[in-house]
Amino acid sequence: MTHDAPGDAPHALVVDDDALIIMDATSILEDAGFKVLEAMNVAQAMKVLEQHHDVVQLLFTDVHMPGDADGFDLARQTAERWPHIAVVVASGQAEPGPDELPEGATFIGKPFSAEIVRHHVRETMPDEKHPEMLRE
Repeated sequence: MTHDAPGDAPHALVVDDDALIIMDATSILEDAGFKVLEAMNVAQAMKVLEQHHDVVQLLFTDVHMPGDADGFDLARQTAERWPHIAVVVASGQAEPGPDELPEGATFIGKPFSAEIVRHHVRETMPDEKHPEMLRE
């Protein structure tokens, strides 16, 4: 699913198996100036990334989802295949162990606030890739 934002807005991919969390994260990122794509598991997320990796600038993913892979796997695969995509991993149940997050990725606990998400996106993405609304 794609949500409208300004035409030159950077794209973010939100991945979570909880529709309410997707809605919340999507709203936060849209308010920050992103155009948002959504997926409910790692397999769907990889399909979206394979089709849209050239425009996606941010991956915002949960850890625990149905399927053989989790959000840590998705974060590592994304960083390896598309190093230009900034990665933020969120979970209310798991914390990353050594080497679970790719270099440059950040982790936030759930529940999260818009302020926390915006802070981590600013820290994770290069300044020149920030949407207009996140530039300080």
